[in-house]
Amino acid sequence: MAEEDLYQARLAKLEALRSSGIDPWPVRFDRTHVAHELHEAHADLAAGTDSGTKVRVAGRLLSSRLQGKIAFGDVVDTSGKIQLFVPEACVESFDSLDVGDIVGASGEVIRTKRGELSVRTDDVVLLAKALRSPPDKWHGIQDVEVRYRQRYLDLLANPDALRIARLRPQIVKSIREFYDGRGFIEVETPTLHPIFGGGYARPFITHYNEIDADMFLRIATELYLKRLVVGGLERVYEVGRVFRNESVSFKHAPESTMLESYEAYADYTDVMDQVQSLVRTVAQETIGTTRVTFRGHAFDLGAEWRRVTMCELVSEATQAMVTIDTSVDELREVAGRHGLKTEAWWNAGWLIGELYDKVAEDTIVEPTIVCDYPIEISPLARKHRDDERLTERFEVVVCAMELGNAFSELNDPIDQRSRFEALQLAREHGDAEASPLDEAYLRALEYGLPPTGGLGVGVDRLTMVIGGADNIREVILFPALRPERDEDQPEGLKGE
Repeated sequence: MAEEDLYQARLAKLEALRSSGIDPWPVRFDRTHVAHELHEAHADLAAGTDSGTKVRVAGRLLSSRLQGKIAFGDVVDTSGKIQLFVPEACVESFDSLDVGDIVGASGEVIRTKRGELSVRTDDVVLLAKALRSPPDKWHGIQDVEVRYRQRYLDLLANPDALRIARLRPQIVKSIREFYDGRGFIEVETPTLHPIFGGGYARPFITHYNEIDADMFLRIATELYLKRLVVGGLERVYEVGRVFRNESVSFKHAPESTMLESYEAYADYTDVMDQVQSLVRTVAQETIGTTRVTFRGHAFDLGAEWRRVTMCELVSEATQAMVTIDTSVDELREVAGRHGLKTEAWWNAGWLIGELYDKVAEDTIVEPTIVCDYPIEISPLARKHRDDERLTERFEVVVCAMELGNAFSELNDPIDQRSRFEALQLAREHGDAEASPLDEAYLRALEYGLPPTGGLGVGVDRLTMVIGGADNIREVILFPALRPERDEDQPEGLKGE
């Protein structure tokens, strides 16, 4: 039967229910147990045995089948599935239900002769009429667009989607426990920023009517968190949403969740140890192992992570000796051999960064700490203690995907001002991702930021790695999508 015909048939059933005085959406149902509790409490109940325990269960009717004068149905709730054994006295009311309806049932817990734990029903009631038929549990939803737009259907039909949905909050909980246990304080910082900064991304712009000023949805929490360290909160962290008006890919989403932590009197070597411990701990606590499979590669997050400088990695990937001393002309020649377009104003630091982004990063599979970035592409990291042309910055990369970014934080306000001013050159050349000069942040630095190690980790990406999800949309319950039709747009936006 076509979908529209099924819909009309269910509407007819709805009218019949109302005509007979049955409320298709009653206000409540007093449930006593969920499926998992019954399976756990009656694990030793023998086949063909009654428990003597009366219960009330509720959930979505997953299947129903008549067998002579009795019937069976499977009801699924948030914890699992339980079978209903429907005796002859209840078959008529049960048969009026449709797969997908939310139902409640009362009765005794039994185990059938075939060994299936069940509730032998005294009564089955409709709690919410489903006017549309749910997707086929066995075949799932093949259309990716439908899966993302109607995630509720994906959760109903796709056990892996449900697994990821449950895993993600466990990961966030584990992150919080990790930092809380180490004396960090969780804080909240503003989502609306007068100046965007703390990251390299194009921002979303909105308007604050009360003060008649444009504001930016934050692209990072960094600059506010470091002000708190200035104020004496020596160990702080935040798990919060950030917004980046950028292209979408398997690892990019315009709205995502970021962990950022800052620890006074630490440097980037301390943070290297911290992030390894964090990832290993979270994996072990949430999935019970540090062994994962991500984007077709199996590896152990608990193994020692390689630590390599950006220049070393670029040298390996390009088969050319690249250091911070390599001339601009030589770097342009290497870039040209790999088909890269470069800007005339780029110096050695920018060129090395481009070679890394476009050539070297894709060669990384297992968790790797890539460190010592050129100063030009690291405006918030302090100069390297051994070479002032580099910075004490690293990224954690897994399967060509940046998982985290960390610095020994730049706490010299004079140097920070000059870095911000250097970024303006990029803005003048049309780089909309380069952040403007932030006088309020500079003023905070002038009061004294202690030596600090900072870390940012993409929570969505961490969930991808631990959960084995190959696309960031799999770990965001409602990912951003283009409108399906022009009429989905609010008035004033249609046709834009």
